[in-house]
Amino acid sequence: MPISKAPYKRTYKHGRQRGNEAKVRCDKCGTSVPRWKTFTAYRGFRIRDPVILKQMDKRMIHTLGRKIRVCPKCARFYGIVQRGKSVRRKTRV
Repeated sequence: MPISKAPYKRTYKHGRQRGNEAKVRCDKCGTSVPRWKTFTAYRGFRIRDPVILKQMDKRMIHTLGRKIRVCPKCARFYGIVQRGKSVRRKTRV
């Protein structure tokens, strides 16, 4: 019986390299984490107001969206993934 279960599934897919895998920096806190442990999130903004979209030329809108990599600790803290919940069951006799 597992003690806790996470609501996400982390897959562990190797590339061609083995052993010491590539490390990346977390974009939130700056710690060095193996790339397979990180979660991807997207930073940027969208203009959803239809009045503003009609007034502006769509070629002039530049939203600066980019993909960021976040370590598991920051992903839980900033709500990118949900926290694991305890699945302990008590049986009463």
